[in-house]
Order: sequence, then structure tokens, then C-alpha cells
Amino acid sequence: MRLAALAAVVLLAACGSGEDAAPPERRPVDIPDQPGESPIPHEPKPIPADLRGDADEGAVIYGQFCAMCHGPGGKGDGPAAAGLNPKPADHTDAAYMGSLSDEHLYKVIQGGGAAVGKSPLMTPWGGVLTDDQIRDLISFLRRISGT
Repeated sequence: MRLAALAAVVLLAACGSGEDAAPPERRPVDIPDQPGESPIPHEPKPIPADLRGDADEGAVIYGQFCAMCHGPGGKGDGPAAAGLNPKPADHTDAAYMGSLSDEHLYKVIQGGGAAVGKSPLMTPWGGVLTDDQIRDLISFLRRISGT
């Protein structure tokens, strides 16, 4: 009997009281004053002309943002890689990394895998990392791949 009463309460709570609920409050979108600025932080930005930065700084950023999937050494064997399909790229593979331009690396870091026709599981970091940090990552990737 108690179980039936509990089930009824849970069901009523999940379904509501039957009364029309007020629609969720809509908040206005903050539209930037400057033309060309985007209210969406991860929308692709223009690619800087010089795409190489500080590889030592890139190593620190890689450890913070990339190693979980790509592994601390860049071999695609990070702790999260076991649950991913497709597996993360091996950044130490010179043949593969050498086939990718700096512009391609910038696009995939900034806009995520979907930005370059790859897996959408690759996170877009453009809303988190600055252009300088992305350049630093590119330099670090070139260092560990030997390209």
C-alpha cells in the first residue's frame, strides 16, 4: 500500500498538477556593439597569419586541456580515450601530423573536430583558449610530432 502511494506521488510530481505551467522566462541575447563580433564564444574567428607560438607554453596548455583524451605524451592514449570512438589522434605520428597544415590544426583546436569534417567528439576550444594559446599548442604539437 505504501509503495502504491509513493508511486502515485512520484508520478504526479513528474507529470505536474495538470495546470498550465508558465513558459520559461526568456532572457534577451546580448548582441555586441561592434560589427563582426559574435555573441557565440566558439564561433570561428579569422585565422591569424602567424600560427606558431611558444612550444613550452603549449606543453602546459596541452597538459591541462588535451592530455585527458590525447594522453600526456600525445599518443592518443589518455584516460578518456578508452570510451571514445573514433580514438583521439596520435600527435606523435610524424606522417599524419606532417600531412596537416598549421591552419588545419588551428581550425580543429579552435572549432572542434566538426569544423574540419572530423569527429564532433573533439571539443571546440575557441571559446576557452585565446589565439595565442592556440598558437602555443600548434608549436607544441609540431615539437612532439617532429614536424
